[in-house]
Amino acid sequence: MFNISKDFAPPFSLISPFFVAGVVFYLLATVALLFYGVDFSYMQPQIAGWVHLFLLGYVMMIIFGAMAQLIPVVLETGHFSVDWYYLIFPLLLVGVVGLVIGFWLDPLWLSFGGIFVLIAMIIFAIDVFLTVKKSSIDTFVLKAVKYSNIFLLLGILSGFLMALTLSGFMGVDIAQVLKLHVFAVVGGYVLLTIYGISLVLLPMFGLAHGFDEKPVHKALWLMVAAVGSIFIAVLFDWQIFAYMSYIFALLSVALYFYQVFLIYKTRVRKELDIWYRSMLFGYASFMLATILGVLYLLSGLQSSHLLYGMFWFLFVFFIFLINGHLYKIVPFLVWFHRFSDLVGKQKVPMLHEMYPKKQADYQFFFTALGTLFVGVGLIANNVQLFHAGGSFMVAGALFLVTSLRWMLQFRSTHG
Repeated sequence: MFNISKDFAPPFSLISPFFVAGVVFYLLATVALLFYGVDFSYMQPQIAGWVHLFLLGYVMMIIFGAMAQLIPVVLETGHFSVDWYYLIFPLLLVGVVGLVIGFWLDPLWLSFGGIFVLIAMIIFAIDVFLTVKKSSIDTFVLKAVKYSNIFLLLGILSGFLMALTLSGFMGVDIAQVLKLHVFAVVGGYVLLTIYGISLVLLPMFGLAHGFDEKPVHKALWLMVAAVGSIFIAVLFDWQIFAYMSYIFALLSVALYFYQVFLIYKTRVRKELDIWYRSMLFGYASFMLATILGVLYLLSGLQSSHLLYGMFWFLFVFFIFLINGHLYKIVPFLVWFHRFSDLVGKQKVPMLHEMYPKKQADYQFFFTALGTLFVGVGLIANNVQLFHAGGSFMVAGALFLVTSLRWMLQFRSTHG
């Protein structure tokens, strides 16, 4: 499945805490939805706290854990220093908690939380760059990893400037710097990382081959241009570059959709398992987010609820992309570290036996229903729908937590 030897593989005890913490933060984020209404501004500290709980605590935490394992796969070499991840995890954990407390309770905590997150991400980026330097390959995934980590540093530095400003230590234009922060982190790091990993995981789990890779190559350069344009727009206050950035980003996403379609067309595996259903729902949400974004830009009124709906369904894409892959990646990692040495010596479990199917189905059902209710509630400005959706999402998150625990504790007796 993965072309990797145990010489390069990091210890499972290093990777699993990232997944556990990420899923717990996701549960906390769903619970927090129940305490919000539908009338808010993206500049409100309470909203910023939720966004950082979700993106840093859930999305970034799990991406870092996955990359600890996947970097040796895609670069075909071991980490420069895999032990650095033992520092990255507690620093990121404390940083997330500090930032959320800062947004929700006391702004002074923002600078302290920001420092921990900044140090964690600098260490992560340095390890990635030094590992890239060790590698002798030159692939699209390598380019995606390099550019995404450059933008990660740009995103975290811009975020740290805002944290210092909100804590009273600096004075930058938060509205302007926020644009750069969002584009650098969401577009430059998260989406470019997804572009790169998609070219590894989607064909592998869908058994697809022989497809054209040119669309995703063009998508990468367009997203690089989008982040570069917004940087110029913020630095020189040139609005034309901001509009160029929006256009580049939309074109990049459109090409990525086309790449996913090409992979889908050539897939061999047709099974409607939890991974496949999660991918379908996630990419449909991403497409809806893109449509809402276009409507927002073209709308003379530029309804804030369209904007909130766009960002919500983009977050839904992250939810289903991550949760769906957890049901593939975690069983493999458990199998690789616990059973691979037993092959040929005794009966070992199959990967499809190593995740709880009923719990996965319940997780998918409640999460899908909940995200739809929350999205419609945001767009329609209906707080009852919003909170009903949040309740369903909490149920889905609880099933995800129990599923992860089941998978991590899997022993051959379960099979």
